[in-house]
Amino acid sequence: MIEYALMVGAIVTAIAAFVQKDLMKAVIIGTGIEGLTLAYLFQQLLSPDVALTQAIITSTILPAIFVIAVYRTRRMQESA
Repeated sequence: MIEYALMVGAIVTAIAAFVQKDLMKAVIIGTGIEGLTLAYLFQQLLSPDVALTQAIITSTILPAIFVIAVYRTRRMQESA
């Protein structure tokens, strides 16, 4: 039963990241929270090696790469 709740939670956080207008919030929600939810789901499904890899990559390395990419992106503002 908890597996279904975790799957729904992962889907909801993915949708929440998709509708965010702020890129930093989308990075935090999309990679950090969703990754930890999926890691816990893998742990519940008795796959600790996949859970550990998922937790390391999606909650530490991937958000850091995305944050660096967002900070390095320059936006051109239109003249009003």
